[in-house]
Amino acid sequence: MGAVTSRAVRLRAAVRRAPRALYEELWAAPVDRVPRMGEPNAPVWRPVFLVLLVLVAVGVTVIRTVELTPYGAAVSGLAVLVAVAQSAALVAGMIRPVGAWWAATVLAFIAALVTVASVPPVHPTYPGPVAAYPTPFAGVALQGGALFLLALRVRPRRAVAALAVSMAPALFVALRTPPLPHVSPAVAVLVLVTALALGAALRSLRLARKDLVVQAELTAEERARRTLLEERGRIARELHDVVAHHMSVISIQAQVAPHLVEHPTEELRENLTGIRENALEALAELRRVLGVLRSEDAPAQSARHAPQPGLDRLDELVATVRSAGLAVTVSTTGAPRPLSPGVELSAYRIVQEALSNVMRHAPGASAGVTIGHRPSGVTVRVVNSPPDRPAVPSPGARHGLLGMRERTAMLGGELATGPTPDGGWEVTAILPTGTETTEEAP
Repeated sequence: MGAVTSRAVRLRAAVRRAPRALYEELWAAPVDRVPRMGEPNAPVWRPVFLVLLVLVAVGVTVIRTVELTPYGAAVSGLAVLVAVAQSAALVAGMIRPVGAWWAATVLAFIAALVTVASVPPVHPTYPGPVAAYPTPFAGVALQGGALFLLALRVRPRRAVAALAVSMAPALFVALRTPPLPHVSPAVAVLVLVTALALGAALRSLRLARKDLVVQAELTAEERARRTLLEERGRIARELHDVVAHHMSVISIQAQVAPHLVEHPTEELRENLTGIRENALEALAELRRVLGVLRSEDAPAQSARHAPQPGLDRLDELVATVRSAGLAVTVSTTGAPRPLSPGVELSAYRIVQEALSNVMRHAPGASAGVTIGHRPSGVTVRVVNSPPDRPAVPSPGARHGLLGMRERTAMLGGELATGPTPDGGWEVTAILPTGTETTEEAP
């Protein structure tokens, strides 16, 4: 007895919640937004589909008017009004699918209530009202079209609820009128279910493509971010050796300095000892922090401790490139001057990356390298001629331009890359040394 009472209570609660749930599912809840023309991922077929929909609606209006006209009677204004309203609701479904579907459903009831009920029996072989059926053929097509446009923009659960409501006019007409030989409720149900299934399938396909595009964008963004981090890690590993060398020199100089003084004071010894201890501690911390940047494919242990290259090794680089078949010329402008290890390393790597790009992307071209020394820094310029044949696609990540840009930005310099008027490519990097102000100071 208690179980029956509990089920009855739940049933009454469900019935009370039904109007609210129906309002939320089939009116208040938003529909999927379709991008407007000009926005990214906007469907290019939308204007064409709208034009075709208008043409179909105009044609169906004529058929629907005939359906709503009694057998042997003249066309009534009510039939024309209902037919036009149902066709207009179908077109409006492109913009407001929920409101258009409700309008189509209400108009289907109006057609059943007003048109069928107001037509007297005039056909001698048919005892009932002989208005053309209010929901078959064009009527069912209009209702199915409105349901299809709704299913394109809402969740399947909401579309199924709309299907149940859409079947109500067909069921009502089937109960109010005797069966006609040219239509049956089963046909109306089949048309509505097909429209729902097709709309839901197209919506699922559209959402899947949208998710695929979003995932592709996220993947590309993540790949670019990973590439940037890898390049920064590689630069940090190289600069680690440069900084470690300077810290080691500071430590050694602080250790040797007391022996260069005939009678060093105790205060001097303590200061130099503190300098050496701080240098050693900073060197240990530097190695500990930058050690995490050593990736699995980092250089071997012997290569890690090799001196980092500078412009003094540019001739070796050019000789290696020439042996690979690339014609390279090197020129120097200005008076060479000592540069900081970071600037030397960055200049060398920029030339190395630029020549590698020439060999990879401009087969058969020649290249010219110009190193310009200025009081405020050094200018690196690499220009290649047009290729004499298409380049073969090369696998792997392309970090060349990214590495040049990161190295230049690290030093506060400028990098310019782009095609030349004759079809070649140019890379120009301006690397400041930061010593111009010091030299010009009195």
